[in-house]
Amino acid sequence: MKKLFISGLVIFTALSTKAQDDLEKIMENDNKTTTEYVRNAFKSSRVINGHSIEMVGKGVLDFRILHRFGTFKSGINNLFGLDQASMRMGFDYGISKNFTIGIGRSTFNKEYDGFLKYRIVQQKKGAKKFPLSIVWVSGMTLNSTKITDARLNDFSNRLGYYHQVIAGRKFSEAFSLQIAPTFVHRNLVDTRIEFNNMVAMGIGARVKVSKRSALLIDTYPILYGSAVNINRFPLSIGFDIETGGHVFQLHITNAKGMNEKSFISETFQDWGKGEIQFGFNLSRVFTVVKNKEASW
Repeated sequence: MKKLFISGLVIFTALSTKAQDDLEKIMENDNKTTTEYVRNAFKSSRVINGHSIEMVGKGVLDFRILHRFGTFKSGINNLFGLDQASMRMGFDYGISKNFTIGIGRSTFNKEYDGFLKYRIVQQKKGAKKFPLSIVWVSGMTLNSTKITDARLNDFSNRLGYYHQVIAGRKFSEAFSLQIAPTFVHRNLVDTRIEFNNMVAMGIGARVKVSKRSALLIDTYPILYGSAVNINRFPLSIGFDIETGGHVFQLHITNAKGMNEKSFISETFQDWGKGEIQFGFNLSRVFTVVKNKEASW
């Protein structure tokens, strides 16, 4: 009886082990035959200033408030910039999972802006894997400040444009990286030595710190069109906090502008001289049209 029990136990163990191995093989084969889209490379459709490879979900409205204080260099009299402030309020809406439109208004230059954002391809893993997400963004700005020189007071002189391609990858749950070659055009510039056209290479990175927080870097080195001793490339370093439907970002930056045309072509403050400022971004999403697709 004892021998029979031991023999049965050995057979049961062997069959259980084989069944487990077969189940693991089935699951492995299923993963190879299915395709999974990679999401949440960044927790927002913006890195800090610039667009990220993430999109606003279909039928979702993203209400964004971007706030910048004055420079630390302004001293104790201005509480190191906290007495001074500029902001942008914007609304981004997901027409589909791959197409977003947005509008905004900034106090800096009293500027209105709008953009179209289209995801060409999304990073995938599994049967039909693709290593990158690629996104196209085109935008236009309107400067509404008063132009005192009547010779320059044409509507077209108030306009600016930008176009960019963003290519990024989520390498792991802890690290994402993107690059964004960007072209900026201004119909009117402030001085004769400034360029109407500029080209910059955007770089954005996210390093996860905890389940709901991450470190961010967002910078746009200028490759062409930088006026000597005038233009500085924007550099922002921030901390991302996700709280339910909110994404809250704290950062320091040398850029006052809060759209691509503005912060790429009109950043004049120098990190090396302490001309940096504290700011925050607040994003709140609302589901306008219910659908089965998950948003970022």
